[in-house]
Amino acid sequence: MFSLPNTFARPCDATGHFLEDGVPPAPPPDKSPDDWTPYRDRVEFETAEFLYTCNQMSAGDINILLDLWAATLLKHNDKPPFADCHDLHRTIDSTQLGDVKWQSFKVRYTGEKPANAVPPWMDQSHDVWYRNPHEVIRNMLGNPDYEKEMDYRPFREYSADDDKRQWQDFMSGDWAWTHADIICQDPDTLGSTFVPVILGSDKTTVSVATGANDYYPLYVSIGNVRNSVRRAHRDAIAIIGFLAMPKTTKEHAADAKYRKYCRQLFHSSIAKILENLRPGMTKPEVIRFGDGHYRRVIYGLGPYIADYEEQVLLACIVRGWCPRCMSNRNNLDEKSLCRCRDHTEALIEEVATSLALWDEYGIVSDLVPFTNDFPRADIYELIAPDLLHQLIKGTFKDHLVEWVGKYLMHVHGKKEAEKIQDDIDHRISVVAPFAGLRRFPQGRGFKQWTGDDLKALMKVYLPAIEGHVPTDVVRTFRAFLEFCYLIRRSIITESTLLQIQDTLDRFHHYRTIFESTGVIFTFSLPRQHSCSHYVLLIRLFGAPNGLCSSITETKHIKAVKEPWRRSSRYKALGQMLVTNQRLDKLAAARVDFKSRGMLNGTCLSAILQRLKGEIDDSPTLVQAHVQLAKTIQRKRARTVPDLSTELAIPHLYTLLRQFLFEQVNPDDQHAPSDIPLAQCPQFDGKIQLFNSASSMFYAPSDRSGIGGMRREHIRACPVWRNEAPRYDCVFVNTDAGVEGMRGMEIAHVMCFFSLTFEDTVYPCAVVHWFDKTSDGPDEDTGMWVVEPSFDTDSSPFVGIIHIDSIYRAAHLIPIYGAQVISRNLKHYDSYDAFQAFYVNKFADHHAFEIAS
Repeated sequence: MFSLPNTFARPCDATGHFLEDGVPPAPPPDKSPDDWTPYRDRVEFETAEFLYTCNQMSAGDINILLDLWAATLLKHNDKPPFADCHDLHRTIDSTQLGDVKWQSFKVRYTGEKPANAVPPWMDQSHDVWYRNPHEVIRNMLGNPDYEKEMDYRPFREYSADDDKRQWQDFMSGDWAWTHADIICQDPDTLGSTFVPVILGSDKTTVSVATGANDYYPLYVSIGNVRNSVRRAHRDAIAIIGFLAMPKTTKEHAADAKYRKYCRQLFHSSIAKILENLRPGMTKPEVIRFGDGHYRRVIYGLGPYIADYEEQVLLACIVRGWCPRCMSNRNNLDEKSLCRCRDHTEALIEEVATSLALWDEYGIVSDLVPFTNDFPRADIYELIAPDLLHQLIKGTFKDHLVEWVGKYLMHVHGKKEAEKIQDDIDHRISVVAPFAGLRRFPQGRGFKQWTGDDLKALMKVYLPAIEGHVPTDVVRTFRAFLEFCYLIRRSIITESTLLQIQDTLDRFHHYRTIFESTGVIFTFSLPRQHSCSHYVLLIRLFGAPNGLCSSITETKHIKAVKEPWRRSSRYKALGQMLVTNQRLDKLAAARVDFKSRGMLNGTCLSAILQRLKGEIDDSPTLVQAHVQLAKTIQRKRARTVPDLSTELAIPHLYTLLRQFLFEQVNPDDQHAPSDIPLAQCPQFDGKIQLFNSASSMFYAPSDRSGIGGMRREHIRACPVWRNEAPRYDCVFVNTDAGVEGMRGMEIAHVMCFFSLTFEDTVYPCAVVHWFDKTSDGPDEDTGMWVVEPSFDTDSSPFVGIIHIDSIYRAAHLIPIYGAQVISRNLKHYDSYDAFQAFYVNKFADHHAFEIAS
C-alpha cells in the first residue's frame, strides 16, 4: 500500500498544533464505568432501546406493558424502569449524545408573476427541514465504533501477488488522492485530513393507498469510512434533510417556469443545507476522531448517490443525455470527452441560444448546480455509479428481459410467445432451493419488483431462456451478468478491470442480435450507456458497491418508512423528525456505552456476574469451516444397516469401512476401493444423523459481516418446511493445489451423520457424485456442466466423505433444452428429473469467484 506522506492527516492537539510521530492520543473525558446518564442503569437503557428501536412499540402498547410490569413488581416494593411512555420519551430526549436538532427554512417563488390569473404554485411556500450536516459529520468522525474502519488519508493499494494496483474502499480511488494532493499544496491546509462528503437523495412513497405521501430525503456519509461499514448501515449514512416537493394543478404542471422553479428549488435547498460546511472546505477545523486523536479537517463535496432521473436534475441536463460525457443523445456509445464545469460555462457563454444548448449539448442553461457554491466541486465528476438502477433495474429488467419478451412476440406471434413465456416462468419456479436464493413460485408473474427480486432473478434467468432464444441472446446475457458480478466485487484489481472491459465489449457485440431481428432500433439508452463509464469510475471512487443507491433505498426504511408507520399520519413529518432524532440518540448512547466496556455480555449475565462472579463472558472464537447441526435426528436411523435401508444403498457398510481406512491411514496412496475389504476397519456402533450442516467462509462481496465472513446452511432432510425433501449440493475439495472448479467436484448430499471410532468423532456425509462433462465451462453460458455419476451397474455412484472436505453449498440449474417442461414438475424434483445441470456461478458473488 502506498499512501500520501505523513504531512497529510497528521494528529494534533485540541488547539490544532501537530504532534510528533508516535504520540498517543489524549485520554478521553473521564467517565465512570457505571455512568449510564441519562439512564439509571443498563436495564433502563436496554429497555428503552428494545421498546423504541428494536420493537418499535406504540405509545399505547408501551403503557400497557409497563403497567403489567409494575403490577408484577408491586409486591416486591419495586417498579419498572419507566412509569409510562412519556417517561421513556423524556429520558431518550434528554440524551446529549447524537443530539443534532432539526431546523427549517421556507422557500417560495420570487420571479416575475403575471398581472392576472397567477398560477397557484407561484404563491405557495414550502418548508425544508434539515439538520446541520456539519454536526452530523462531526459525530461520524468521532464515532469510536469506526476506529478501525476508517481511512484517514488517501492511498494506492497494490496486491501482494503481482504488485498490481487494486481498488476497494473510497479512499483507494484517484479522486480522493487528487483532491487531497490539492489540499497539500496550500500551506494553510497542509497536514489536514481530507473528509469527502458523500450525498444521496431519492424520492420515496410511504403509502400508495392513502394518497400523496411522498417524501424527498437527503442523506450524507463520509468517504473515510470503509465500504463495508456504509453497506452495513451502521449509522455511517445519516438523514440530514427533507427537501420540498412542490405540487400544482395539471393545468400548470407542464409550464416551463414551474419546471424550472422545481429544479432550481432542489439545487438552492441543498446549497442552503450545506452552507455550514463551506468554511471548513478552505479553513481547517480541529475535530476529535474515534481513535481518540484530534486532527485538522478539510471538507470537500464528494460523489452524489442518485438514480438516472436524479442525475439529470443534478447535472442540469436534458433527459436522454449522459450526465458524465458529451456524447450526443442519438449515439451515446460514441467516444467523447467528459463533461466538466469549465466547459459547460464556456458553452453557455459562447453559444447563442438556450435552445441550441438544449438540442446540441443537452444543457439546461438557466439552471445553476448547487456545487457551484462550493470550492473544488464539479457536479459532472461527482456523479456516482449506480448499480441498482443502471444495471439491475435498468439494463437487466427494463432492457434485456423486456427485449426477450419482444423477441419472442416478434418471431413466434402472440399465442406461441405467451406459451414460451409460461414455460420460462415454470423453469424459474422449479429451480432447486439454495441458501439466500429467493424463490419464484409463479415465475416472473408479479407487478411490483424490488431490487432484491431482480437480483434473485438474475441468478436463475439465463438457463431458463436457453433453448427458447438464439445463442447470441444467451451470450448477451452471459456477458452482461459477468459484467455485473465483476463490477460488484469488493476488491477490484487491474486484471479485473481488463475482464470488465472484455465482458462489456462482448455484451456490445452480442446485443446486436436484438437490433438485427427488429426487436429494437437504438442502443442509445442512458442507463445502459453508463456501463461504459464504470472502469473510469472504479479508478476514481473505488469499488462501486460502496456508492450504490441501494444503500440510500435501504436507509429509506429506517429513516422514512418506519417512522411514518409509527406516526399518527396527521402532519406526519414532524413526528418522523422526532423519531429519527430519538433513534440517533439511542444509537449514539449505545456506541458510547460499548466503547467504555459497559455492554459486554447480556443484561442478565452482567447482573449475575456482578452478583455472583460466576459468568464467563470471554469471546467465542468462530472458525471458518463446516460443522454439523446441533440437533440430532433421533427418529431416523441409529445404525449403519438402518441407514443403508433408509437411503437404499446396499453397499453403504462397505463404503463406510473404506472411508474409515482412508481416515485412519491418511498417508496411504492407494484408492480406498483398491484396498481389500478385510484390511478395512469394522464398525458396529451407533451413528447420529443430522438434517443440516453449516459452512462459514470468506465472502466480502456478498451480504456478510463487517469482517467479510458469511455463514450458510447445507440441508439434507427428508421433509423441509413440512413440504417436501430437500437435499442440497456441495463443492468438494479434491485438489487443494488447483484453484476454482478444476480443484473441486460437485456432489449431491444424501445425508449428514457422525460416528465415533477409536475415540475419534468423524462427521461425515453420504453423497452422490456428479461428473464434469468437459475440462472447462460451457462456451455460451460460461457455466460448468455436470451430470450425475453412475457405477458400472447403472446405480448411482455414491461415497462417504469427511465434512472437512466440503467447501460450501453449490447450486445446480437443469439444462432444460428446447422442449417445454412438464407442468407437474416441482422445485424439489429438480435434481432428480434432469440428466445434466449447470453449476450456477451466478448464485452469489462467492460462487462466481470459484465456479467461473
